[in-house]
Amino acid sequence: MQRISVVGATGSGKTTVAAAIGERLGLPMVELDAIHWGPDWTPIDRAVIRKQIGEVLETDEWVIDGNYRGLVQDLVWAAADTVVWLDLPFRTNSSQLVSRTVRRISGRERLWNDNRESWRTAVFSRDSILWWLIKTHRKVRKRYAHDLVSGEMEHAGWVRLRSRSEVDGWLSSLD
Repeated sequence: MQRISVVGATGSGKTTVAAAIGERLGLPMVELDAIHWGPDWTPIDRAVIRKQIGEVLETDEWVIDGNYRGLVQDLVWAAADTVVWLDLPFRTNSSQLVSRTVRRISGRERLWNDNRESWRTAVFSRDSILWWLIKTHRKVRKRYAHDLVSGEMEHAGWVRLRSRSEVDGWLSSLD
């Protein structure tokens, strides 16, 4: 495991798990959200993102967290030797997402390019991260279940983790 893609639904803990993998295995970690989001939550140009990811993928070792299926997942998966799928239940993802969102808003946490979450954008917007989870959770699970059995990633190993205890146990096995 030297080129690892960490995927899953919104709120599944992709960034946290990718950071833990990177720390345990001594691999650099790349957060796709940090590359995708410019100031004021403006998406960065597609060509720029694909170029940046292409440069990362030219290196021998990395952990990349995030889905971005229509944007860069084709590049990441072509180079990955391992896919870690956080296939957690909706209740787990929603609980983690609410906790993370409240922490970020109450702590006025600075994210990528000086962005911050707010109650307005996180809860009361049609672009709400909570609404995004509700809309996409089932679709994401179906899509990765299909990818797992389709043979599209025959060159890579899959790790499917279905609970927080499975995640914790698997991460412990990397020590």
